[in-house]
Amino acid sequence: MLRLFNSLEKKFETFHPVNRKVVNIFTCGPSVYQKAHIGNFRTFLFEDILARYLEYSGYRVKRGMNFTDIEDKAIREAEKRKTTVKYLTENVIKEFIHEMRLLRMKLPDYLPRASDSINETVGIIEILLERGIAYWHKGNVYFDPLQFPGFGKIYGLDISAWPSKKRRFHKDTYPGIQWNLGDFVLWYGCKEGDKYCWDTRIGKGRPSWNIQDPSMISRYFSKPLSIYCGGIDNLFRHHDYTLAILESVRPYPMARFWLHCQHLYVKGLKMSKSKGNILYTDTLKKQGYDMAEIRFFLIYGHYRQKLNYSDDQMRLTADKLKTFKRLVTKIGQKSNNKTGSHFRIIQELKKTFSENMDNDLDVQGAFDGLYKIISSINISDLKPGEASGIIQVLRKIDEILKVIF
Repeated sequence: MLRLFNSLEKKFETFHPVNRKVVNIFTCGPSVYQKAHIGNFRTFLFEDILARYLEYSGYRVKRGMNFTDIEDKAIREAEKRKTTVKYLTENVIKEFIHEMRLLRMKLPDYLPRASDSINETVGIIEILLERGIAYWHKGNVYFDPLQFPGFGKIYGLDISAWPSKKRRFHKDTYPGIQWNLGDFVLWYGCKEGDKYCWDTRIGKGRPSWNIQDPSMISRYFSKPLSIYCGGIDNLFRHHDYTLAILESVRPYPMARFWLHCQHLYVKGLKMSKSKGNILYTDTLKKQGYDMAEIRFFLIYGHYRQKLNYSDDQMRLTADKLKTFKRLVTKIGQKSNNKTGSHFRIIQELKKTFSENMDNDLDVQGAFDGLYKIISSINISDLKPGEASGIIQVLRKIDEILKVIF
């Protein structure tokens, strides 16, 4: 049975979907004001592994992932480049999807853009205003977290520390890992000179980042999600904002499981522009690595643990995959492509893989277990049918890993 660490309950739990017929997953997608780096892709690859392993385990999966294509950062970047937000974000989205395919990621069923979900945003805001959970202030709409019982429950926020004086936070995002103890913005009313406004039932304006995920989720999923996931930084503010908004307008929980992926570090430092340590897939390709090796490096470390990039670690991880693939190639050369089985080894491969993956998606443990078994085989003694059976099971496993063949 698959066990996952649920950030909401802060413990390991056996996975049971909300709906046995289909597992609904929503993943917190990229802000598309700039090119995605390998730290971003680490999170999206963990989610790819999650969806693929659920399918391997017999579930049918429906997955959505959003594009944040209208926000403060996108507007500033477009102005800096002397272009429009739409031109900027559409090109970033196009490149992002291209890289997803190169990294052998399965495209989600739904890839909504925030700019296409304005009607859903307005509908949610109207309900929140009617219920007194949101309010107008100087042309903007704000959400009052104190009107939502249990606010901050994913993170585990101590609400007793909430300031008595009314405070409002009007930016889409704030730097650093911190909590903004106050009301957060949902809607920016248009002011003179604003370029990006929609004419709606509540007036001209644009949605804040905080309400965009709830709007896009409600567009495609009308029931509780089985899993909601994203990067670890979203445990501060963003995911609790998303939950509070959606659960304020729906009479049921937003999601049963909440999963969060840790950051990628470079030589011990968090990847960031200010530190000058941003790495892209193009950077690693120029160093001679192929996309399978890049994918492998990013999925090999456990998703809930910090992954540290260094040139040496990248090379060692890529070399491990190369050695494994050479062994698999030799076994494949003994295969006659007919159905065959080497019962003990095939069962060992299946058991080792499933036991580790069922342990909170332990890709490293699963791969190392496969590596140990394959390395111990005396390939020269393999019969063609036995080799065929091994290759068959590895191909099925590689429908999740996507790095072997």
